[in-house]
Amino acid sequence: MAQPCIICVAITGSVPTKADNPAVPITVEEQVESTHDAFEAGASIAHCHVRNDDGTTTSDPEKFARLMEGLKKHCPGMIIQLSTGGRSGAGQERGGMLPLRPDMASLSVGSNNFPTRVYENPPDLVEWLASEMLKYEVKPEIEAFDLSHILKAKEMAEKGQLAGTPYVQFVMGVKNAMPADREVFDFYVKTVRRLFGADAPWCAAGIGANQIALNDWAISNGGHARTGLEDNIRLDRDTLAPSNAALVKRAVEICEKYERPVASYGQARAILGLRAA
Repeated sequence: MAQPCIICVAITGSVPTKADNPAVPITVEEQVESTHDAFEAGASIAHCHVRNDDGTTTSDPEKFARLMEGLKKHCPGMIIQLSTGGRSGAGQERGGMLPLRPDMASLSVGSNNFPTRVYENPPDLVEWLASEMLKYEVKPEIEAFDLSHILKAKEMAEKGQLAGTPYVQFVMGVKNAMPADREVFDFYVKTVRRLFGADAPWCAAGIGANQIALNDWAISNGGHARTGLEDNIRLDRDTLAPSNAALVKRAVEICEKYERPVASYGQARAILGLRAA
């Protein structure tokens, strides 16, 4: 039987607003409800940002704590992955939630261009975030916006800055960063397998209209998939996604197409080497 596919739902992010799509959850309560529906639909990882009530971005540990509490209550066993991304804070503020000991946290290990700015991840900050994740036993998800980020993850693993086999996620389709290019994607997969082993788990995320393509590429190639309103607010050019769950259901349909079972939270934890729920 094919390895179960882990579906990660990126529920809100830092960019989309209710003006873009009314289904984007902003408050902690909205995020918990939206995540619960996505969990029921088949997602086993929740990739989490928090917002102020007016929709602006924040890295407030208290808001993350409230969100974690709600998710643990209403989505028992689901893997909670908190974002340390640079759109929500600056410097070590980006890792202020790591003492909460979530199951996972995102870790960008290098800089790159974003649509209107440079996404800065200086080496000293990357090393500090990685050390905090080791300290609090938080598994990083390496967000690879460029080939060099995969190679950097290998270097960090060899130095003992990352525990276990790195879990790399290819992020494709961000304007001014790596486009959704199939040959590049195939080389990323080849590189992960060469550096970390043929059975090393990996994931892919596509931004905007690229989401469904990256879901298809990842699921059909034995990888894991990320979906959700953070990355894409539409089902197609003319139709807004009614919920995070709707995007998860679309990923589930792709799993069915390629005869891959959808991973339960227990299976996902085993695949990623996480502690039991």
